[in-house]
Amino acid sequence: MRWLRWLWPQTLAGRTALVLLTGLILVQVAGLTIHALDRVDLQRFQQAREISQRSYGAWRSLLQVAPERRRGLVDDLDMPPGLSLSVDDEALAKPGYPPPPPPLIRLLRLDGLRHAPPRFRPREVLIATDRHPGRLMVSLRFPDQGWLNLRLEMPPPRPWHSETFLFAFALMTLAAVALTLWAVRRLTRPVAALAAAADRLGRDVNATPLPETGPAEVATAARAFNTMAERIRRFVGDRTQMLAAIGHDLKTPITRLKLRAEFLDDDEQRRKMLADLDEMEAMIAATLAFARDDSTREPSVPVDLASLCRTVLDEAADARPDSADNITYEGPEHLTVAARPGSLKRALANLVANAVIYGGSARLALAPPVAGSIRIAVEDDGPGIPETELETVFQPFRRLEESRNRETGGTGLGLPIARNIFRAHGGDVVLRNRPQGGIAAIATIPV
Repeated sequence: MRWLRWLWPQTLAGRTALVLLTGLILVQVAGLTIHALDRVDLQRFQQAREISQRSYGAWRSLLQVAPERRRGLVDDLDMPPGLSLSVDDEALAKPGYPPPPPPLIRLLRLDGLRHAPPRFRPREVLIATDRHPGRLMVSLRFPDQGWLNLRLEMPPPRPWHSETFLFAFALMTLAAVALTLWAVRRLTRPVAALAAAADRLGRDVNATPLPETGPAEVATAARAFNTMAERIRRFVGDRTQMLAAIGHDLKTPITRLKLRAEFLDDDEQRRKMLADLDEMEAMIAATLAFARDDSTREPSVPVDLASLCRTVLDEAADARPDSADNITYEGPEHLTVAARPGSLKRALANLVANAVIYGGSARLALAPPVAGSIRIAVEDDGPGIPETELETVFQPFRRLEESRNRETGGTGLGLPIARNIFRAHGGDVVLRNRPQGGIAAIATIPV
């Protein structure tokens, strides 16, 4: 079963081609076998016809000469392969020998001797098989004296004997394989296009629609896919528009509250109220940015990922000079990849900021492409995260300040935004606890 799973292709085109080629080979082998059997029958018929004609001709020739000249005449006769004649005083086909099978007698038409004209008819005909299988002995008694003994050994059939058979078979097989592969690839191309379009839609909701051409089934599937994509875009657009309207409506009362807070006489209460309003405004802005997901609207362009990583680290070091010595980069000098630079920079900045805020350091390691994917690791030296919470921290507004750091901050949207951006690029980001302590945020992005 393991070998069968290894031989069984994983793609629809491969499986279809394998089934068609297997069926074609079986049909071709069956047809060639029938042709070979017909060829054997034809060879047997031709051999029997030639042997019977030569035997009858020799018998008639020997009847017309004197008995003492018959032995010498037999040596001068040209017989086909497998047939030998001799003139003897006794019959070699003894009555005790087993009789030959009826198909062989019918094939050689030995019964015709008994119906020959009286002057060509032998006085006695004995037929038997030799001790060797497949060897036939026929003894014909002359009218005067002596016997004509025929030893017949049919040559083995040669059903595949042909100089051009192997070449013709190979040529037909190669032509059938080429035609089958071409047809299968052409017929399964719409399925591959549909899979590629689904993958693009997962990365970019505004991807170009599929062409609604081809066979009826393919056109129907493409039309249904385009309809689904349009509904998704409409749903995302309606959600974004609704959240933008909510955010716009909330900004007005927040602004009024700020103005009213300025008229408070108590400086401490005024400061606390303005801080709460600022935090509320920041949370609304972060929520709108998360829901709007601007990463899907930005076009993809060639980006030097190595330079982008160093830029993010430099900005993080400028923002927190006390942790600048613990912010390092490891990787190639240049590495170009097709990406959305603004959104990708934001995702990397979120990962680096989390590492610096909650772990006190940020070491970014950029690895060259392996198996079509680029790996970015951001490590810190913080206390780590419980294994059960490694995935839940990617939920919106999920904060674990008590388990990671003494400092509280943020809205709990940094990691969800980073994951959304990397997944919009076709990659992903996960968290792993380091054995020596701290967290490693491992992000991947396809080349």
